[in-house]
Amino acid sequence: MEKLDLKKTLKQFYLPSSKEVTQVEVPGMNYLMIDGHGDPNTSELFSNAVETLFSISYTLKFMVKKGSLEIDYAVMPLEGLWWTDDMTNFSVHDKSNWLWTLMIMQPDFVTKEMVAHALDAVEKKKNISTVNVRFESFSEGLSAQILYIGPFSEEGPTVEKIHRYIDARGVRTGKHHEIYLSDTRKTAPSKWKTVIRQPMK
Repeated sequence: MEKLDLKKTLKQFYLPSSKEVTQVEVPGMNYLMIDGHGDPNTSELFSNAVETLFSISYTLKFMVKKGSLEIDYAVMPLEGLWWTDDMTNFSVHDKSNWLWTLMIMQPDFVTKEMVAHALDAVEKKKNISTVNVRFESFSEGLSAQILYIGPFSEEGPTVEKIHRYIDARGVRTGKHHEIYLSDTRKTAPSKWKTVIRQPMK
């Protein structure tokens, strides 16, 4: 059974250049999503959301692999949308008022019915609440992005680089978007890889 790696299939969205900001047209894709608020470093809501999304995603993976589709695929990385009600107060130094949506992209052959079965299985087998999980399409359209390598605490200059790129060509739209490619439990912070994306027009 061949293993499908969507990060490679969709590499223009998940493996961009780390040397320069590039533009990309991001199509609509289907995600498991959970909304929340507060500092991700201290919020129990945040850590619970991460656990819930990965539990459902791996349940779906094994359902598909063992089901009639017989497709094996790698679970996609965690992604996050970040913002505040008043973006003039958005600060990397004060994260207490941050709003966020955590999400994991699902292959296009994963259906709403499959997700419903996976939610039920996770609720029963792992005693994890899935009440706040939604499954829907999300589309960003034209965006600027770059691959940042390093700890989250030092990504400010890279974010500013993207903003300068956009401000010279148009205006920023949508929400600050990050895709976490590294397992932070096993990788040194200096080697963490994060796709930083900002929609624009």
